[in-house]
Amino acid sequence: MEDIEWGKLPFGYLKTDFNVRAYFREGEWSKLEISDSEYMPVHIAATGLHYGQQAFEGLKAYMGKDGKIRLFRWEDNAKRMQDSANGLLMAVPPCELFKEAVFSVVRLNRSFVPPYGTGASLYIRPLLFGSGKRVGVKPADEYMFLVFVTPVGPYFKEGFNPVSIQIARDSDRAAPLGTGRYKVGGNYAASLMAGERAHREGFASALFLDAREKKYIDEAGPANFFGIKGNTYVTPASESILPSITNKSLMQLAESIGMKVERRKVPVEELAEFDEVGACGTAAVISPIRRIVDSVTGQEYKYCKDGKAGEVSSKLYRLLLGIQYGDEPDPFGWVTVVD
Repeated sequence: MEDIEWGKLPFGYLKTDFNVRAYFREGEWSKLEISDSEYMPVHIAATGLHYGQQAFEGLKAYMGKDGKIRLFRWEDNAKRMQDSANGLLMAVPPCELFKEAVFSVVRLNRSFVPPYGTGASLYIRPLLFGSGKRVGVKPADEYMFLVFVTPVGPYFKEGFNPVSIQIARDSDRAAPLGTGRYKVGGNYAASLMAGERAHREGFASALFLDAREKKYIDEAGPANFFGIKGNTYVTPASESILPSITNKSLMQLAESIGMKVERRKVPVEELAEFDEVGACGTAAVISPIRRIVDSVTGQEYKYCKDGKAGEVSSKLYRLLLGIQYGDEPDPFGWVTVVD
């Protein structure tokens, strides 16, 4: 698309040509439909609107220097959406349907895949919600599954440059036995108040603590948290954390370069012991953190003393991005080329 300034794209919505849709009715999924409309008819009593029966995913397509489009670990996204669907008692999209939808929508919008070297990618958003009508609190009997795409730049405007984040002690993203481990809209709605306050006060994001004791790091609103301590990659273990595919990949990469990996509870006080810290997820990939400030105590933790991302974070970032774009070998079998 000649009129798009690929290198200046924000992480936002830009209309593309097509999206794809399927419907679950009378106990079975329909065939995939192609639409050029940005809108859809939704019943006023749909459970997705009233009772939060909704889940989504996020993955990306990358244009390699060889002109091939690559998808990263789409099977993991399909399985995570299935987990979310089961957790909210929704109809479960089969992996075959998920794959057909994702690959079809990328092919249909091939001209919107940002060129190699621009730092941009094609963001893919699968969405599932209860479309059947209910007034009482009960799972719907009909569901809609759709996938749209949009070209995007980095999630944080700073890109791979270090950001500041704020610990939110007076807000919880998810309850310990709630929906935190599923990728559902309610978790993000719960994070908005703390996230917007952080933005107003000059921070890129809020960092949430465990809802039960307020003693341990949970995750940032849009991303998982990790810390580097010597030759060890540390990331929180919690029943209310979304299982990030990016974080899982970084753990495997860290082990592949000889690092030790620990997934465990991370006390807030341990922030003072890390050499590097960062947030990670599909949208951000890795966002190195230069400063963490506690919104209540005022305690401040500083990293990236030279103003640049740490050596380990930078290496992991380059390795992961290299695999996604096809510049590095893929010994894990993570990448699938879109024919």
